[in-house]
Amino acid sequence: MIDLADDATAAALLAEVPCYPVPPSGRSPVIDALRSARSGQGLAIGQAGVMLILRRPWLALDTYVTGRPHAYLPYGAGEKEKAGLRCGLIPHEHLGQILHHFREALPNEAAAFVIWNEVTREFAVRFPDIDEATPSRLVYRTPVMEADWHVVCDIHSHGTGPAFFSTTDNADDAHATKISLVFGRLNQPGHENMASRLCAGGMFLPLPRSPFQGDNHAA
Repeated sequence: MIDLADDATAAALLAEVPCYPVPPSGRSPVIDALRSARSGQGLAIGQAGVMLILRRPWLALDTYVTGRPHAYLPYGAGEKEKAGLRCGLIPHEHLGQILHHFREALPNEAAAFVIWNEVTREFAVRFPDIDEATPSRLVYRTPVMEADWHVVCDIHSHGTGPAFFSTTDNADDAHATKISLVFGRLNQPGHENMASRLCAGGMFLPLPRSPFQGDNHAA
């Protein structure tokens, strides 16, 4: 077997995110193993482009990171993009708890995390330690997860202002795998707005819907 790299660190990195061609016919056991993994990531190269296959205990994501190549590749077409919450949708009562907490913090911004236990399959809300909170600035700490618990949503508010992702948010989210949400106009109950995205593989991907059960917020 030929090594992909003669440097141990480089070889470890390549093993962490492997890259496989899509067979022109039949299935690929190594790509199937990526898709069924509890946690991991890899790339599949096909005629439709390079696809990131990313798995976390709570998330299954297949998304293209490039378009169709101009060169001919003797590979298969590749699969369609898809994303799914392995954990399921978050109970709606947790959204109510979070919005109540955000309104209680007005006029300052506030934060919350939705976490999930892969053994018990229960969700919980964790309010983080806050280092600084004003109507226009928030500094908070991501909680350290106990065994079997995972961060699903990182949520913060913009008080009475509109919901959007700032350049600070972009920097904070760049290397995370999570759902990121911002709520704004919290002084207008029933008319608050939400910005949302899935952070994965250094990308910010749109959510097709809210991750909360029965939520009518546009994603």
